[in-house]
Amino acid sequence: METEALADLVVDALDDLKGLDIRRIDVRDRTTVTDIMIIASGTSERHIRSLGDRVIDRAGEQGVKPIGVEGADGSDWMLIDLGDIVVHVMLPEKREFYNLEKLWSLAGRDANRGSGTG
Repeated sequence: METEALADLVVDALDDLKGLDIRRIDVRDRTTVTDIMIIASGTSERHIRSLGDRVIDRAGEQGVKPIGVEGADGSDWMLIDLGDIVVHVMLPEKREFYNLEKLWSLAGRDANRGSGTG
């Protein structure tokens, strides 16, 4: 599956379960680890788990299996490594503290909304 199509699938999966403030950041020119980071917030640890599970299920339906998953055991931050895409789903306070958007964006210029949810 092409990277952009997979990114769209991830954003749609997060949006389906009401993920909050979904952001898609192209990091190809800043790291060799991944091409796109997708960041979203959940309202509780249970919501975070549901969002992450939805991403994993939808990717799996297209034959894409995660390379790794962290925080799936009831955490305030779940990370899903899909190779060309890394997905972070976290509680808003954790997200604000780590501020990944600022870390990975050039002055925030390319951190854009992935959907109309937020």
